[in-house]
Amino acid sequence: MSILGLKKKQPKTFKVKVITMDAEMEFSCEVKWKGKDLFDLVCRTIGLRETWFFGLRYKVKDTNAWLKTEKRVLDQDVPKDSPITFHFLAKFFPEKVEEELVQEITQHLFFLQVKKQILDEEIFCSPEASVLLASYAVQAKYGDYDPNFHKPGFLAQDELLPKRVLMQYQMTPDMWEEKITAWYAEHRGIARDEAEMEYLKIAQDLEMYGVSYFSITQNKRDTELQLGVDAQGLHIYSPNSKLTPNNSFPWSGIRNISYSEKEFTIKPLDKKKDVFKFYSSQLRVNKLILQLCIGNHDLFMRRRKVDSIEVQQMKALAKEEKARKKMERQVLAREKQMREEAERAKEEMERRLFQLQDEARMANEALLRSEETADLLAEKAQIAEEEAKLLAHKAADAEQERQRLEVTALKTKEEKRLMEQKMREAEQLAVKLVEQSERRLKEADHLKQDLTEAKDAERRAKQKLVEITKTTYPVIASYSAPPATTDYPEASPETASLRMDFKDSDMKRLSMEIERERLEYMEKSKHLQDQLKELKGEIESLKLEEQQQAGLFGLYPQQTRAYSEPHYIPHSNRNSAYMTQMAYFEEV
Repeated sequence: MSILGLKKKQPKTFKVKVITMDAEMEFSCEVKWKGKDLFDLVCRTIGLRETWFFGLRYKVKDTNAWLKTEKRVLDQDVPKDSPITFHFLAKFFPEKVEEELVQEITQHLFFLQVKKQILDEEIFCSPEASVLLASYAVQAKYGDYDPNFHKPGFLAQDELLPKRVLMQYQMTPDMWEEKITAWYAEHRGIARDEAEMEYLKIAQDLEMYGVSYFSITQNKRDTELQLGVDAQGLHIYSPNSKLTPNNSFPWSGIRNISYSEKEFTIKPLDKKKDVFKFYSSQLRVNKLILQLCIGNHDLFMRRRKVDSIEVQQMKALAKEEKARKKMERQVLAREKQMREEAERAKEEMERRLFQLQDEARMANEALLRSEETADLLAEKAQIAEEEAKLLAHKAADAEQERQRLEVTALKTKEEKRLMEQKMREAEQLAVKLVEQSERRLKEADHLKQDLTEAKDAERRAKQKLVEITKTTYPVIASYSAPPATTDYPEASPETASLRMDFKDSDMKRLSMEIERERLEYMEKSKHLQDQLKELKGEIESLKLEEQQQAGLFGLYPQQTRAYSEPHYIPHSNRNSAYMTQMAYFEEV
């Protein structure tokens, strides 16, 4: 059933849905309510007092219209749906946001609306400005940048840049996020309302900020143009450009604006200037243009007057609220700083605790190792002590052995001296024996010569005897007695036999003496050889003892070498002489 049906069947209330930039609300309105009643209800609900910037917008046949406050809601050309949908938006924009926007809710609603217009490309924004505005939007939403919390990819779900900017450069979302994050990190310490205000301060300098555009034609030539209405005045643009106006009419230079059906007339304050006329094709659009012109002009005049008491109170309250919030933020910042410092101190203490625990654990391990090392060292010390005792005992034994060897060395020296004396005596005796042997050898040579002579004499005597025998044998056989011969008295048989007997007896005697002397010499030579062998054995034993002592104490190296040399070469020579003599006697 239609809301505008018969009065008898008309309900007393109707449903309305109001969509703000950050919320949706539904209200049950009375049929007699005017647009002002619904608007005031919405403002009270969201806590808005700067109502002159906003309005309730609805859509009629693809055209935007604003709800009139002085007429009943149902008497206006609103949609007949249930609930009726309205958008609570900023209808007029301030010239300077920092000076005119008082309430935080007003500032927040403007921020959300301008941000949406930039992302929807209703307001042109350069890529550099888009990145900077996006960084303030991120600061307003997420607060201070924390690299430990805001990891790469945390902006993946947020719409921060216009599609035109994203498509203008060959950059990945990660690269855009990196550029935005670089600016975002610079905004540390800025509160949400301050970040939103910084966003609006940058946005208000954009050419299309706060401008409402309408298609118009100029005069009878039907030249297509663009009309822009904003807080500064009216602007005429070319159809293909909304950035730089061809002509502008500031509110301070306009005396009157009127329209008749489809014709608009702008009369400048300066009468010398020409009146500007333009045409709009739709009556509804003409009414909207006039409504925006009147509202912007009223605000323009209002800004140049003294603020009303309500606005002054509002600004005072807003100033107190900002001061209070600033103080709260400072307190919060101090508390946050103290908490961060406390957390850092806690982390430092925990880290120190862990470090001390590690150090304690390492100290315990070191203590255990030191105890084990101490036990091992004690055991080694005990072993070393026992070894020291053993070495001391060995040293004592070595000292005793050294003393004994010293005594032995002294004895050895004495025995060596005695042996040297004996050697000298033996050498003297050997010299004497050699001399005696040489003498005996000479005597033997003389005796041999005598013997040779005796043998020669015997041989001659035997030869003569044989000759005599041969000559006398016939005489002896014929005569009984040998005749006396005066010429050869020595050749008689008796004489010859006597002479032979004499020679034989001498030879025997001489041979016996020679044999006796040879035996005596052999006995003496044998006795001397025994003495020499005994002396040589004693010398060898002394040399062996000296070598052992030299190996233990390093004593008498030169003497050891001296004793190792042959001292008895003369004796060996003499022995050879003795052996020669003995061979001679054996031969004899």
